[in-house]
Amino acid sequence: MIADMKKAREKRTITICSSASFYKQVLEAKTFLEQTGFKVLIPLVARDMEKNKDFRVERYKTWFKKPDDYKRKKFLTKKHFEKVIRGDITLVLNYEKNGVPGYVGGAVLMEMAIALHHRKPIYLLNPIPKSVSYKEELLGMSPMILDGDLANIK
Repeated sequence: MIADMKKAREKRTITICSSASFYKQVLEAKTFLEQTGFKVLIPLVARDMEKNKDFRVERYKTWFKKPDDYKRKKFLTKKHFEKVIRGDITLVLNYEKNGVPGYVGGAVLMEMAIALHHRKPIYLLNPIPKSVSYKEELLGMSPMILDGDLANIK
């Protein structure tokens, strides 16, 4: 079955978007998707976390304590926008965060908007959160909901 999935997915590129709090899961999803034939693009900080074996978000989000570091935040944001544009598919890993099931934060919402503008299919791993003020915007992007199963990506 994985061999059949792999052949159908060859040469397609998925860009994964998520809150930095989920970067460990991003790496797990990347491994699964690569095994099934996709090329996978992930945020630069997720690679740093993997390399350093340190997934503490506060270690990487230094701009809260050092405002000059917002230049780095801008750089990281633009680099990931470029990955969204390069990819064929945008995948949002939206797990529970701060008591919000299916959490989608501001940066991911912007990445989804870039994907929409560039006519990329958008997949959400889990359903759209019910209690967010921007639910209308999420629904307006017509994402495909995977119901927690990456194997549902077409």
